[in-house]
Amino acid sequence: MSAPPRGTRRTVFVSLAVLGLAAVLFTVRGPLLMAGPACVAGRWHGCFDTVNGVLLMMLVGLPLALLVAWALARHRVAAGDPSAWRVSLAEVGLVYGTVPWVWLTLMPGSGAGVVPGRVSLVPFRDLVTMGPLGIGGNLLVFAALGFFAPMRFAALASVPRVLALGAGCSVLVEVAQYAFRLDRVSSVDDVLVNAVGAALAALASRRWWRVAVGVPSRQREG
Repeated sequence: MSAPPRGTRRTVFVSLAVLGLAAVLFTVRGPLLMAGPACVAGRWHGCFDTVNGVLLMMLVGLPLALLVAWALARHRVAAGDPSAWRVSLAEVGLVYGTVPWVWLTLMPGSGAGVVPGRVSLVPFRDLVTMGPLGIGGNLLVFAALGFFAPMRFAALASVPRVLALGAGCSVLVEVAQYAFRLDRVSSVDDVLVNAVGAALAALASRRWWRVAVGVPSRQREG
């Protein structure tokens, strides 16, 4: 049997992605809606200083992000850019998919400004206490960066480079947590899991990477 047409495969993929997103939203609808009243009222407390509130606003703002990507793409199409849609979606996705997660990691704890900074430099020690939810959250912090950065920048079209980028950004976040005394533990395990999440996301977008003209495909991993 011949392979299904490319358009059919794309339709199936998009349909499965939509169904998966709908299933996730249905599962977490309760916690997210708990922050709804505070967010609708525009109150900082209960909306932008809680995990549920930030994630809810991220979902609510998704149509606006898609509109910005569409406007950027239309502008580039008019200018004759052959990769207008890919580049525009990558730019918006990189920013929109990263900033809320970084915001969550920099959210101060109850002892912020009082409790001194804490550091954990022993690899894999904190993984035991993270649990599945903590590990999953850390994998997502720079996942959008890892997914979209190689699509936007040819210089980052390499898994090792994305891994290094994720680790570097994570180190900056951990240093900020310590320097601003946010009542959080600056852990080397957070850096490791954040970097791995970025690298795994980069592998997922590999077929859409932007490669410099004249660079053979076998050199992408260099």
